[in-house]
Amino acid sequence: MLPENITAVVTRNETWAGVAASEPYEAGWAKEAVFFVRALKQPVGMPAKAFVDISPDGIRWVPEGTEFTLPSSRDGISVARVSHFGNWLRVRAQFDDGAECTVLVTLHLKA
Repeated sequence: MLPENITAVVTRNETWAGVAASEPYEAGWAKEAVFFVRALKQPVGMPAKAFVDISPDGIRWVPEGTEFTLPSSRDGISVARVSHFGNWLRVRAQFDDGAECTVLVTLHLKA
């Protein structure tokens, strides 16, 4: 039997600055999740720190503990792998003043 898996686009062609986050995704059925964040344009300023957040209801969020740096160049890709995450997932980023990045964020889930 093949494992069940899905790829979801949770952010497409959005320019992130300040504090930004992907759309939340309900993923309680999955055992593992991988976020890919691709820079669609050359980022401005220092690359942002990004965090995986989890939620019991898709409204109230807490940091899951995974941190990573967003891409520093156009077409660069950053990745975050998580497990034991409950039901809802998202990526949140914190940019320095004047920094920004246009992103494509995909979430890959496997049962």
